[in-house]
Amino acid sequence: MHTNILIVEDDMAIREMMAFSLKREGFDAIKAASGHEALEQLNQVHPDLIVVDWGLPDMSGIDLIDSIRRDEVIKEVPIIMLTARSEEQDKIKGLERGADDYLTKPASMLELMARIRAHLRRSKGFETSHKLTYQDIEMDASAHEVKVNELAVNLSLTEFKLLKLFLQNPNKLLAREHILNHVWGRNTFVEDRTVDVHILRLRKALKPHARDKWIQTVRGIGYKLASM
Repeated sequence: MHTNILIVEDDMAIREMMAFSLKREGFDAIKAASGHEALEQLNQVHPDLIVVDWGLPDMSGIDLIDSIRRDEVIKEVPIIMLTARSEEQDKIKGLERGADDYLTKPASMLELMARIRAHLRRSKGFETSHKLTYQDIEMDASAHEVKVNELAVNLSLTEFKLLKLFLQNPNKLLAREHILNHVWGRNTFVEDRTVDVHILRLRKALKPHARDKWIQTVRGIGYKLASM
């Protein structure tokens, strides 16, 4: 599984050095030289972690973090601030505004890599347990396995992502737009009808286990997972 790290740094030398270090550690590096370029990247990919400089040419790193924390799709992504601002009040401000960690320049790449690995371990996608359950539906996300009453359910990747979203939000109404954003990604040109088609396929896969009716339609709004 690829691990994407977004680097938001306007200094090209530092940006390239970080990208090289990340690739050497086995990560995929995504680069942005400004806040707006970072937001464009975030429309295309959901990174596993973001490294942000404070002093960007078009907006502050703090403002970029604010935008990320307001976004329903990516608000939980770990963020490390890497900046030349070393005053205690700057560090406090950065952490209070949403950064998970704060590292001052010049920083050791070894320390940065260690902090990235530590945050990835703690982040939701890198927990030792990837298991989700609802009633007798069990999902092991790391093994890409789903079972109902201990019997395997065969799902496509999209159906798997759909069911995972439902298992993460049991008994909660999910609007079609919310489902589109989380399963297909923001700004992806996918019609609402696509959601309906894949919901039908998910129900078909669950039907032999008599769990198809648990994916309930709320007319004109979306869907929810709820036992009958």
